[in-house]
Amino acid sequence: MSEDPIKNFRTAFNQFLKEENLEHTFKQKRLIANWEKVMGKTIASRTNQIFFKDKTLFVKLSSAPLKQEMQNSKAKILDLITEEIGKGEVEDIRFL
Repeated sequence: MSEDPIKNFRTAFNQFLKEENLEHTFKQKRLIANWEKVMGKTIASRTNQIFFKDKTLFVKLSSAPLKQEMQNSKAKILDLITEEIGKGEVEDIRFL
């Protein structure tokens, strides 16, 4: 029975991220890359910029009403983010 090369690669890659202290950065980049998948096409199309400072996610939006709606849905958005990249990676979200 042969070993699964994808599983072996994934294990080696995760070990590399851990050893190089890059796990957190990789997860942040993954969230930014998957923003449309996590939040949907409409929100993604109105998102001008996404960046992190420490464990705070900053999201610059082009729509003031959307910004208010997102602010009101902060807990739900944090849950969606946790589903995507894991618990403890994002502690707060700021909408700009």
